[in-house]
Amino acid sequence: MSLDGSTRILAIRHGETAWNREARIQGQLDIPLNETGLAQAQRLARALVGEGIDALYASDLSRARQTAAAVVAELGLELRLDAELRERSFGVFEGHSWPEITARWPAESEAWRRRDADFGAPGGEVLQDFYQRSVAAFERIARAHPGQTLAIVTHGGVLDCLHRAGSRQSLTAPRSWKLGNAAINRLLYSPQGFTVVGWNDEFHLDGLLPQTSTQDEPKPARA
Repeated sequence: MSLDGSTRILAIRHGETAWNREARIQGQLDIPLNETGLAQAQRLARALVGEGIDALYASDLSRARQTAAAVVAELGLELRLDAELRERSFGVFEGHSWPEITARWPAESEAWRRRDADFGAPGGEVLQDFYQRSVAAFERIARAHPGQTLAIVTHGGVLDCLHRAGSRQSLTAPRSWKLGNAAINRLLYSPQGFTVVGWNDEFHLDGLLPQTSTQDEPKPARA
């Protein structure tokens, strides 16, 4: 229990999938963990022993649910699924690699690369809307557990939004932080908002094969 009433959050990206390894855009397509991802989930669960977790939440997509299931098996927590923790919807981009997207939708891929806050792939979410959804979901969950410690398993894009909220960085700022599969990201939530305490802790994953792609995001725009 936090003495100042702030909520302690362990925000976790799901384990690796085959499409992470192939650098293929998943978005809200329901892709399961691969063997490395399952092993990462087991390591993650053991690393969370002793963290004093009061509640466990996860996105309802398979890759997040499978990652959280390992935590349930290790710690005996009840798993609460929340669709608002899903990855951004990338519409027609989903299932394609970045080179395929660049070749097929050059103008749209450039808007995505620039991190245009008003852009959404055809059939997908606008970045600003996705940011608001992601941060609001974490705020809602944190407010329901004042002074407690939460583990929340979600997706790379959601965690990018959370880091920006916690470090007071704009949506258009270039990313300088990592979003590793099954890494532990530590934040505090108070009435003043989120604060990043530690980011991308991967100590528990030593010896496992690294993924090729770290998130459903394009490479940064060229200067």
